[in-house]
Amino acid sequence: MTPVEGAEPAPFLVAASLSGAADADWARAAAPHVDAALLGGIALDPASRAAARDLVARDRSEFLPEEPLAWIDRQLDRLAAVPVRPGVNVRSATVAPIREAAARCAERDAICEVNAHCRQPELRAVGCGESLLRDPDRLQEYVAAASETGATTSVKVRAEVPGVDLVAVADAVADAGADWLHVDAMDSEAVVSAITAGRAADGSDRPRDGLTVIANNGVRGAETVAEYAAYGADAVSVGRPSDRPAALSRIADAVAAWREGTLPAPADRPRSEARP
Repeated sequence: MTPVEGAEPAPFLVAASLSGAADADWARAAAPHVDAALLGGIALDPASRAAARDLVARDRSEFLPEEPLAWIDRQLDRLAAVPVRPGVNVRSATVAPIREAAARCAERDAICEVNAHCRQPELRAVGCGESLLRDPDRLQEYVAAASETGATTSVKVRAEVPGVDLVAVADAVADAGADWLHVDAMDSEAVVSAITAGRAADGSDRPRDGLTVIANNGVRGAETVAEYAAYGADAVSVGRPSDRPAALSRIADAVAAWREGTLPAPADRPRSEARP
């Protein structure tokens, strides 16, 4: 979603990547309800691909095309006429493939999302996923490589990683050129507030204040959308419900009410949404 220059960006809805499921067909099905769809995650280099093969060996679904960059080209090209902003969540143990993937995204006005989120031991062992949260210099290098191509650059992060300060991570990736921070809040939804608090009120010039903050985890309808809105999120994303039209429609209606200023505050209604 591209805001009008000089205007505050409107709240929006993202379909978040699902390993082995989030491809062009998935994005096309979600498009009537969402503003953006992030494909992948896709492992790019030999180490991350070896880790993904190990995950498949223990029955996890993964994308493992012979040529991952060509896969990105094909998937994004299939969405050229679909009314949704596409993007790709990427994993790599080295920086060069991130730059190459981002260049392909930039050519198509797609988002390149650096995965600093996955927690599987196989990925962490090769330096992918949440291991990047503990290596801010390398994470900044990845983000800069993507951003320098001109691609809108997102970083997906996870809360509740011991020893990791997500506020500091937000500043670090913003300094490196990130546009979006996609926060899997786990069971710590208030972490969104820690990142966004004070950005409009105190006139400070913190790097993170320029980030679009997307809240992820447990988004199921008006109650959870209102909760994340109250914490200062700019957008929300859905993962597992992204292939369920009824759930997506309900969440999209809540985001539309948020845009229009008619979404009730979370205190005005009980939180009764059931998680799948």
